[in-house]
Amino acid sequence: MTVIESFKMAIEAITANKMRSFLTMLGIIIGIAAVIAILAIGNGATTKITGTFNDLGATTISLSVSNKAGNDAQLTAADLQAIKQADDRVTAVSPNYTLSGFAATNTQDQQAIIFGGTPDLQYTSTMMDSTITAGRYFTQADYAESAPVAVISADGAAQLFPNQRNVVGQTITLRSRTTSISVRLIGETQSTLDKYQGAVRRSSFPVYVAIPYSTMKLLSINAGGITDVTMKVRSRNDITSVSQSTVRLLETRHDVVGEQLYTARNFLSALDQVDSVLGLFVNFIAAVAAIALIVGGIGVMNIMLVSVTERTREIGTRKALGATTRDILIQFLLEAVILSLIGGLIGLTLGIAVAEIVANVLGITARITWQAILLVLLFASAVGVFFGLYPARKAAKLNPIEALRYE
Repeated sequence: MTVIESFKMAIEAITANKMRSFLTMLGIIIGIAAVIAILAIGNGATTKITGTFNDLGATTISLSVSNKAGNDAQLTAADLQAIKQADDRVTAVSPNYTLSGFAATNTQDQQAIIFGGTPDLQYTSTMMDSTITAGRYFTQADYAESAPVAVISADGAAQLFPNQRNVVGQTITLRSRTTSISVRLIGETQSTLDKYQGAVRRSSFPVYVAIPYSTMKLLSINAGGITDVTMKVRSRNDITSVSQSTVRLLETRHDVVGEQLYTARNFLSALDQVDSVLGLFVNFIAAVAAIALIVGGIGVMNIMLVSVTERTREIGTRKALGATTRDILIQFLLEAVILSLIGGLIGLTLGIAVAEIVANVLGITARITWQAILLVLLFASAVGVFFGLYPARKAAKLNPIEALRYE
């Protein structure tokens, strides 16, 4: 008997008891659907999170000065200019000073995060969007003159001026714990909240404001020497070499070679760790969900054993007519594999549908790879083979004479 004939007989046996076959496949369906949905949603969330990290700091270097450094080792505006001029791979350099305070108008008073830096802050800030939607960013002249000017994010502008579309030219008061200054809004950036896709209520989000670092000194007594700098480079591949060359340059300029007063860090190592942890978590959850496949496999074995018992006389008849032990083994093994595969395909379809629905609710894109689909279907087939082998062997080893006598 050929494999095709065995295949046809297996299909006939499955369709002869549709409800029982479906209930047998149910464990496989649930297991496959759970694994596919978890992998798709997990991979989509991982891509979203690591993508956000990548956008925020894939080409960013954080440079800091040790607390042990004396006044002579503190960074200056000339140092920042020298860093940028020394290496054309450096596209932007700015102090990284952040102050928590308040931003107020005549009618509104909101919590604010105030950023101070050079004009390059537009490109080095990992919090405010760099896209200017109205007005302009502050210039080197504004920085040199300690001009009382500021750039605000669109969502912050909407909080402070809820009934006004264009806030350029308006005056707001920035307040710290010790003092306050009035600044004129000269620009507006794209909304920061756009990155969060509505996950944060606008009213609970602080106002983001960027001002020249020289102006920040008028607002905060701690904004003295430059101790933290953010740099932007052209490519991720440049990060390591630029970090090393920048530290050497500063050590040479301040005559502190070997004292390790300057430290350059980047987000790549953190990004790799986040990606690794998320991957392990997703795989662990998928492995837990795969336990349902084991339960489904036990169901396949159980129903195949019942089928062997019910069809004992049929097996005896077929053996009496010339069917070999191999023929019987292949027939019942194929039946178990087909049950698992059909359940796998149904589960795959269900899992993809669930993943798309949940992904839309979460605001992410479900990532379903062909490798995952192939792996799941192969696993379903393996379940059919593993749990169908024992019943198939039992059927194949039946003595034809005893089988014919079975009532």
